[in-house]
Amino acid sequence: MVDVTTSEPPIREPAKVKRGNAFSLPNLLTYGRCVAVPVLAACLFWSDILDGGLWLRWLAVAIYVIAAITDFFDGYLARAWSQQSAIGRMLDPIADKLLVSASLLMLASDGTIRGWSLWAALVILCREILVSGLREFLAELRVSVPVTQLAKWKTTAQLVAVGVLLAGPAADLLVPGITLFGIALLWVAAVLTLYTGWDYFRAGARHLIGDES
Repeated sequence: MVDVTTSEPPIREPAKVKRGNAFSLPNLLTYGRCVAVPVLAACLFWSDILDGGLWLRWLAVAIYVIAAITDFFDGYLARAWSQQSAIGRMLDPIADKLLVSASLLMLASDGTIRGWSLWAALVILCREILVSGLREFLAELRVSVPVTQLAKWKTTAQLVAVGVLLAGPAADLLVPGITLFGIALLWVAAVLTLYTGWDYFRAGARHLIGDES
């Protein structure tokens, strides 16, 4: 269950963010993850058009894995080196959602995700948008929504599923059935997404209703 706690307004004024922090290594890693989104999409686009372009699938997987690694290190280094900045806090979750959303859309476009499995992708995309909006609203009320362990498992299943599906047909040539495994994992992520999304909404509902009153 999600534990929603109302944090007290800070007593002291927040420290000013230095302009140089915008070009710190953690932020550069985040920028790189944003740049990786159109590059990854281009790899999937041309792999479906070019004859024998399945090697671009592996390139897309490599870009995706590197982006996922930088997702860990940018936050870790920012905390370890005390280089946290406003732009980093803003762009970090945006970069993650752009990467997953663009991957799902391109996978649906080339037919890797099709049929009923499109609903799993749709559930994941809608949940990301709804929870982001809810978090932004609650942040204005100084209400924190901690990430649950189940939400972490959802994120892990989602990241692995997308990574497997990016390899898709290229991986099936080496190990038949890899795409089916990725689709199954995508459905697992979608089910967890529904539960955790409802959990977040229920936790924040009393603040939404209280605001209207």
